[in-house]
Amino acid sequence: MITGLPMTMPLDGLPSTVRIHEVGPRDGLQNEKATVPTAVKAEFIHRLADAGLRTIEATSFVHPKWVPQLADAEQLVPLLGGVDARLPVLVPNERGLERALALGVREIAVFASATESFAKANLNRTVDESVAMFEPVVAKARAAGASVRGYLSMCFGDPWEGSVPVARVAAVARRLFDLGCDELSLGDTIGVATPGHVGALLDTLDIPVDHLAVHFHDTYGQALSNTLAALQRGVCTIDASAGGLGGCPYAKSATGNLATEDLVWMMDGLGIDTGVDLARLTATSVWMADQLGRPSPSRTVRALSHQEE
Repeated sequence: MITGLPMTMPLDGLPSTVRIHEVGPRDGLQNEKATVPTAVKAEFIHRLADAGLRTIEATSFVHPKWVPQLADAEQLVPLLGGVDARLPVLVPNERGLERALALGVREIAVFASATESFAKANLNRTVDESVAMFEPVVAKARAAGASVRGYLSMCFGDPWEGSVPVARVAAVARRLFDLGCDELSLGDTIGVATPGHVGALLDTLDIPVDHLAVHFHDTYGQALSNTLAALQRGVCTIDASAGGLGGCPYAKSATGNLATEDLVWMMDGLGIDTGVDLARLTATSVWMADQLGRPSPSRTVRALSHQEE
């Protein structure tokens, strides 16, 4: 019989609390073939906040040509005024930043790559050129009183280049952090990392662990084990996507993000406080799956809601 909560059995050496950086409304919905109505996106974010999530990445101010699913950013943000959560947004360049700041957004994120192939595919720039592009974005955001998160993709493997040397990732991470990012999220964009690899990268970085987050994909079923490895190194911010929505449009082999429900189930079992009500979150993902017309890929959502394939 499946119950609503796991038995709590803590492990030594883990943090007592974890902040979940929910990326479903942005990273999840940007990969949908059909455009989700703005009102549905807004309700999704409200429901996530009601479930206890306190950081919800709302949208992206990228050009509509590149991500048409998020072309309604200007229409969405005004609908989120009553949401009790931090609502960061992704911006690709200075123009995107200006659009976000004009709406009162004061938490932004930029998206860089540890590899040349992905930088070219995603930004049509080299790694050096992309870092140079983000320098004025970060500076202007901070001058406007905004906090800045830096995403670093392809930290563990690249579909074109294969394995990515740990030293290279550490060097690009340091450059991105030195631009003035308040937080750096390390992305396993195609889901090839394993726990030892995660530990090796975190041990190599010369960035304070309280400024780090991890962003795992579950392509090979390793996202939770990789999360545990990160927790053992002191990382306390974990990216996840409600219902396991999302992947990466530029990485052919990538499947969905780590499902927030799967993460919360493990955190509850370890006695780590997330502030998230798993039953409410599961209900939210079931609701969103109905809007999208398919079951949630999250194992926990399926187990608790008895969704069918």
